[in-house]
Amino acid sequence: MPALPLRRTLLFVVLLALAAGFAVGPLPWIAAALLVGALVAVDLVRAALRGRFGVDVIALLAVLGAVSVGEYLAGAIIALMVASGTALEEFAAARARRELGALIGRTPRVAHRTTPAGLEDVPIASVTAGQVLLVKSGEIVPVDGIAQDAALLDESALTGEPVPVERVEGSAVSSGVVNAGGPFRLCATASAADSTQEAVIRLVRQAEESRAPMVRLADRWALVFLAATLGLAALAWTLADAERAVAVLVVATPCPLILAAPIALVCGLSRSARRGVIVKDAGVLERLARIRTVLFDKTGTLTSGTPRVTGVETLDGYDPDAVLRLAAALAETSQHVVSQAIVAAARASDVGPPAASAVEEIAGGGLAGVVEGRRVMLGSAGMLRAAGLPPPSEGAIARLATAAASVAWVAVDDRVAGALLLSDRVRPDAARALRGLRSAGIRRLVMVSGDRAASAESVGTALGLDAVHAELSPAGKIACIAAERAAGPTVMVGDGINDAPALAAADVGIAMGARGAAAAAEAADVVLLVDRLDRIPEAIGIARRARTLALQSILLGMGLSLAAMLAAAAGALPVIAGALLQEAIDAAAILNALRVLSAGHAPAPLGDRAAVGRVVTEHAELRRLLERMRRLADRMEPEASRPAEDLRQLQRELSRILLPHQAAEERAVFPDLAQRLGGRDPLGAMNRMHAEIADLAGRFDALVAGLGPDGASHGEVREARRLLHALDAVIGLHLVAEEELLAEVEDLPQR
Repeated sequence: MPALPLRRTLLFVVLLALAAGFAVGPLPWIAAALLVGALVAVDLVRAALRGRFGVDVIALLAVLGAVSVGEYLAGAIIALMVASGTALEEFAAARARRELGALIGRTPRVAHRTTPAGLEDVPIASVTAGQVLLVKSGEIVPVDGIAQDAALLDESALTGEPVPVERVEGSAVSSGVVNAGGPFRLCATASAADSTQEAVIRLVRQAEESRAPMVRLADRWALVFLAATLGLAALAWTLADAERAVAVLVVATPCPLILAAPIALVCGLSRSARRGVIVKDAGVLERLARIRTVLFDKTGTLTSGTPRVTGVETLDGYDPDAVLRLAAALAETSQHVVSQAIVAAARASDVGPPAASAVEEIAGGGLAGVVEGRRVMLGSAGMLRAAGLPPPSEGAIARLATAAASVAWVAVDDRVAGALLLSDRVRPDAARALRGLRSAGIRRLVMVSGDRAASAESVGTALGLDAVHAELSPAGKIACIAAERAAGPTVMVGDGINDAPALAAADVGIAMGARGAAAAAEAADVVLLVDRLDRIPEAIGIARRARTLALQSILLGMGLSLAAMLAAAAGALPVIAGALLQEAIDAAAILNALRVLSAGHAPAPLGDRAAVGRVVTEHAELRRLLERMRRLADRMEPEASRPAEDLRQLQRELSRILLPHQAAEERAVFPDLAQRLGGRDPLGAMNRMHAEIADLAGRFDALVAGLGPDGASHGEVREARRLLHALDAVIGLHLVAEEELLAEVEDLPQR
């Protein structure tokens, strides 16, 4: 059939001929029928030359049959049916591919490169890594890079998150997002061909060109349907007359087979893309609908992949702040995630790291250099042992180091000074994602990790996984996948280079493409463009809905068509009535398949999106405050310290941040959130936590206000420590619980 504009023209011509026939006689009807019949015949010949035999032969026989038996009006109606059906098919496919096409159509053609002489516009293909570009307001970021200035970015086209995201100087920026703020400079880290946008486009094109197993199966069923139709028409002609045979051909519609299945699956691909999930082909979508076991990598997948310092333990009288300060001086020279965590901990504790000199990277995992005239080493226990400085193997510090997820040891002037204890937090959306998978009927949730057993087991226990396999090589992960496949189709979720073989081995591999390795994204069948695990149960739900509606459209449509064919063969359905009924069945099948695009019954987002942004920002500030509270409480010893000024400073921070934050939430966020969530007092527990926090904060305020000029007594120090630990526990739990509720209606940025 012709392209879409010509299809619309053809539809208009057939409608005009149908109307004219009532005024001037049957000639316009005959002309319309023969015109459409000729176009269908051309399509059939083209398909045959490509080795395919289409069921459109039924439409051709129906048109010619109606004209040959003098049913000219029926022939025109069949022509209208074919013309409107092809136009409806193209409309449905275009709507289904809208999100996919939007991604492809967003490719910029020109970049603004900075030079000593000023800006110059260059073709996007000529941009190379290391060049500095200017991204103007409203423009699409042309290549992946590092922001040289603060930027406000609309990432909704890639991630589905509607709220613009702030990126500070030095943040990684993906191509394909929109600059929603002022102009900013970008240092390219990849060419256009190697950037995120181009990778997404390759995935989208692969998805558009795919043919799912269900679609191929429908093609085979359509050929069986063709044989049955021709056989029934021949039988009606033999037992009755040619008019009944034509009626059978007219009412026979393969549309539910040849259109409904592919439209439903393409709609599924489109809805997934809208949510920041690129499914590489429709066959993957079908496999995803049958998944029963999901396997996860740990670091960067179930955990944040960005460790944080949870404690500083020292030896031989070293001061914890001094050890952290010296370690941060070395860590500032490194981009390693552990080094970044150490620097962040030092800044959060107001311990400004000095400059380090003669810094060198030491084989075995660490750094060495000179800080304020002292020789400092920072790194693993193996590095210190290789330098002849073995960390203690017994005592409290050794036990704490064994229990920690990770440890960075510090040596000063050839003596072990202490250890920085680190943890890699479970992702804030991990528990919600796993609950969603359980609700979706996933039978087993398994971790396969290369990390040490103690660390992996703690995460697995916290998340309630069915099995944890630790200290695995890439080959070991593949073996676990093979063993789990015996219980049903498997999904593997990972982000690292070492996950690529496992992603390829699973029935469906899902890569955390927002920040994961390129090798993982290439090996995977599904790529998450947004750094959110909770999109996985969403994708499975979309896949199942697409498959269900495809089968529903096929079975109901074919059932109605077969019933109509039998009625036509029995003489109970005239040719004209059959043509109209066939059109109705076609439209019903296509419209039912388009229901995949519906978004379900998710709660409406909050009305005041700015208030949500303020809550998230203030939560981050509160977490930094909690870190300072923990460190102060850990340093306070009743016999050795009188931290009156530290307590007063902390009290001022609590008064400035905590209580105004709670009051603003109860005024601007909680009423709207409760209405969206529904039920009886859904935020009762949150309000009760607010009351408990306010009570503890009030008691702490009274304690600090009553401190005398001589500082805190032993009893006051003990009470201050107790209140700080209580506030830490209650506020930390409250922040997590509140973010869980907000995430029910909003896509919160990951912490």
